[in-house]
Amino acid sequence: MKKILILLMLTATAFTAKAQVNQTYEITLEGAKKIMTEAIRYAKNNNAPGGAIAIVDRGGHVVLLERMTGTFPAASEVSIGKARTAAMFRFESKKLEDAIINGRGSLVTVGHNMLRGGVPIIYKDQVIGGIGVSGAASADQDVEIAVAGLKVNFQ
Repeated sequence: MKKILILLMLTATAFTAKAQVNQTYEITLEGAKKIMTEAIRYAKNNNAPGGAIAIVDRGGHVVLLERMTGTFPAASEVSIGKARTAAMFRFESKKLEDAIINGRGSLVTVGHNMLRGGVPIIYKDQVIGGIGVSGAASADQDVEIAVAGLKVNFQ
């Protein structure tokens, strides 16, 4: 009887532990470099006058940052803010900008970047990070560059 009870306890413990842990993925430096390469390629092929591109992990920590020649220095900080917003809210930063434009002014107190150009990086239905772009020809081009970077094929 004691052996059966111990076996049941071990089985229950294993089941409980498994039920409480999710499998997660994380952006790697190699993956961030692939995204960056695609984003830079798109920017150059579409005559972006510059741009700062930031890639962050799901916690909003910088994994990779590149500021193209000719881009104003503050674009680096803005791109990080956009990437961080996309990763931590788990949706495009444009959603917050639109909410503010449509009268939800109190969102400016949240402390994140509410400008277009931040897009979450999604792998197997999980947000694993964010990409943010600032300093291209327009806010729309910031978004285009970010989205272009996400066309990479992760293995």
